[in-house]
Amino acid sequence: MSKKSYPRSFSHIGITVPDIHKAVAFYEEVMGWYVIMPPSTVQKESDTAIGQMCIDVFGSDWEYFEIAHMATSDGIGIELFSFPNGVKEAPDFNPFNTGLFHFCVQDPDIEALTKKIVAHGGKQRMPIREYYPDEKPYKMVYVQDPFGIVFEIYTHSYELTYSSGAYQK
Repeated sequence: MSKKSYPRSFSHIGITVPDIHKAVAFYEEVMGWYVIMPPSTVQKESDTAIGQMCIDVFGSDWEYFEIAHMATSDGIGIELFSFPNGVKEAPDFNPFNTGLFHFCVQDPDIEALTKKIVAHGGKQRMPIREYYPDEKPYKMVYVQDPFGIVFEIYTHSYELTYSSGAYQK
């Protein structure tokens, strides 16, 4: 008999951006995320634990990259990376392929946040939609930051939205 697994908490997400300074400014100003560690340069070296970990993860075909750490109001980490030799264009939007599709943030003033994202160079990918029109105020929208990274905004918690039967008739 196997022991039931317990739910793990979410620690952080890593996002590669073309310009770390512009990304930190966008996410701090627009999303209000806290800067935990400002942009720093990591050099390829194996003399420190961090240097060796980066070689383990990225291999040996790099010399340096930039990294910054941010956090949301509920303590979820946002780890931003910028590699000098990486592709700087936004990835193709293809949610049908295996891989990370999006992340989601929560804001009760979805309209204001969406407008702020657009005003700072992002895009609104769809109209703001209601899960339960005329019944409950749960809304959602897909947007993207100025770097082409797609994410979603909810007005209410994930548990509240889906425990209410969003897909049931």
